[in-house]
Amino acid sequence: MKAPSHTFLKRTAALHHGSKNVTAVSGGTTPGRRHEHRHSVPESPARTRPGVLLLVLLIAQLMVILDITAVNIALPSLAEDLQLTGSGISWTITSYSLIFGSLLLFGGRAADLLGRRRMFMTGLGLFTASSFASAMAGTAAALFAARAGQGLGAALLSPAALAIIMTTFQGNQRAKALAAWGAVGGAGAAIGVLVGGVLTEFSDWRMIFYVNLPVAAALGIAAVKIVPADTQKPRWRGLDLRGAVLATTSLGAIVFAITQGETAGWTSLQTLLFGLGGLGGLSAFAALERRIDAPLLRIERLADRAVGGGLFLMLAAAGSIFGLFLLSSLYLQNVLGMGPLATGLAFIPLAVAAGIGAHAAGHIVSRHGVRGPLTGAFIVTAGGMTLLAHVGETGSYVRDVLPGMLVAGAGLGVAVVSVSIAILTGAREEETGMISGLNATGHEIGGTIGIAIFSTIAAGAGILAGPQAASGISHAFVAAAILASVASLVALAVLPRARHFVPKLRLNPPAMPAH
Repeated sequence: MKAPSHTFLKRTAALHHGSKNVTAVSGGTTPGRRHEHRHSVPESPARTRPGVLLLVLLIAQLMVILDITAVNIALPSLAEDLQLTGSGISWTITSYSLIFGSLLLFGGRAADLLGRRRMFMTGLGLFTASSFASAMAGTAAALFAARAGQGLGAALLSPAALAIIMTTFQGNQRAKALAAWGAVGGAGAAIGVLVGGVLTEFSDWRMIFYVNLPVAAALGIAAVKIVPADTQKPRWRGLDLRGAVLATTSLGAIVFAITQGETAGWTSLQTLLFGLGGLGGLSAFAALERRIDAPLLRIERLADRAVGGGLFLMLAAAGSIFGLFLLSSLYLQNVLGMGPLATGLAFIPLAVAAGIGAHAAGHIVSRHGVRGPLTGAFIVTAGGMTLLAHVGETGSYVRDVLPGMLVAGAGLGVAVVSVSIAILTGAREEETGMISGLNATGHEIGGTIGIAIFSTIAAGAGILAGPQAASGISHAFVAAAILASVASLVALAVLPRARHFVPKLRLNPPAMPAH
């Protein structure tokens, strides 16, 4: 529901401060030649057509977001076609979100060092090629590999697009551009379920990936003409490729252990090897980041209660959101027998409720801080998940799904925005890009782990299709309610009180999300 829309805002602004004042200077130009000099220097297309540039960047970001929520709607028909069963279905989403989330910090660093336009075009090319491979996939393994390629492309494309906005637009125009960027992130979930429903209903699940090809081709042609060229040569030093690979493989091992635990056995050698190996890899990542001069993440910042506590709460909130979409989609289609289009339309109230909650969160937090609102938001979310846990074999959308959707959606809308504010507030000027990157990464990784856990619980009986699947889905909603309850206690115990937090927020208004 939330896209990585705040990544690298402040850092890119600081790195390129004053770029709007860079002009061509001709040595020895006399006042009498001023008019002649003005005609000899053509303006950049990005300066003369900023609206076109912004449109290109927003469509690219929307394409990245849609490939999460649209696939949710197509999961049942996709699973039937590729003979996916049990928790293996979840890898259709997690293979994308895992790579996307774990490499977001690396993508932002690459945009700074290698060039924003270069990374935008590289990411777009990877995303397009992987979309074609996803559409052509004949096996589950081929689809998972292609989806991972899409995640890599998205991790390069999205931070680069945001960095281009930060360095091209100034003042009030920048604020408007960032508001549009945030709106795309918020609307992407609702648009995604509708697009996924329409394409799957009237065509085939593969069309979700095929439709990216003409859109990406048009974006590529427009980007060559409109995106400002990189003026500096690529700088490869400082990328921290080791840290990026270590973090990604470690998280992947943990997710694999979770999704395969039911089949292999929770105490089996495979589960323990991958699970403990993943945890050990994350410990090695933390040790590595503390030693190098330009880390992707300054680990010591997690000691800040708002940052460290906020990261845990972001993992919980995002896991709940991704799980809510997945479990609801499986129940509506596999148990109630609704078609893809009807399912997409059924998610609109959820998106509206979350949007209302997100809009209200900024006003609530500015007065009451984050501790109380987040405690309350997760309690509301737990209530919504409890309502959804009553789904049964002979249920109905209006009676058994809609009330829980609305309650959980409103709670999670407040939670995600409030957590983002908690993490971003108090960040020093030189580290805001890193902290905002951590916020976006937490969202994607939380969603990845959430899908892995909830899909494993839902598939515990080995059935995810037919009326019998209702029992496992109900158990997964119970687990989601427990997670939200734990998150409310963590918010109450860890986050700073309003009297300490609100003054810091007033000193750092950029931490408030743009609406």
